[in-house]
Amino acid sequence: MIIKKLAVGPIMANCYILGCEETKEAAVIDPGDDTDRILMSLAESALKVRYLIDTHGHFDHVGGNKKMKAATGADIVIHPLDAPMLNSLSASAANWGMSADDSPPPDQLVEEGDTISFGTITLKVLHTPGHTQGGISLHTDGNVFVGDTLFQGSIGRTDFPGGSFETLISSIREKLFTLE
Repeated sequence: MIIKKLAVGPIMANCYILGCEETKEAAVIDPGDDTDRILMSLAESALKVRYLIDTHGHFDHVGGNKKMKAATGADIVIHPLDAPMLNSLSASAANWGMSADDSPPPDQLVEEGDTISFGTITLKVLHTPGHTQGGISLHTDGNVFVGDTLFQGSIGRTDFPGGSFETLISSIREKLFTLE
């Protein structure tokens, strides 16, 4: 499996490119911004994007959806509880003194236990709310992609609308710390 990490946008959100070495099919997790860099990184490995997977609906993680979808035709994937956030990205970014394009609507809604497959890679969806109500993490082959649920030495913020400290701690303990 090809795994590339890019820090994108002014907030430096982590964007991941996952690619199948055999078929060259790929997914981009959290295409927050810097779409030209993401597209260049995909081209360097000759990857074709099938999915744009949003771990949650905050603009710094999904702000590149519109340009990435236009450039690749990939399906946008998000949890149904965060899908409405895609319609107000420009307003939420403006609250931070930044800009973001509103996202096209999602092509696929995923929930706990669903899978997303491309090439020989299968991602298992874990619903990990707390940072947002519809936050998800993605688990495959000993790797987990957590969005803003968990950081090295810290946890995601819970002071935004839809955030809950207790729910986030429960997600981390019950979903992430139990992974093998």
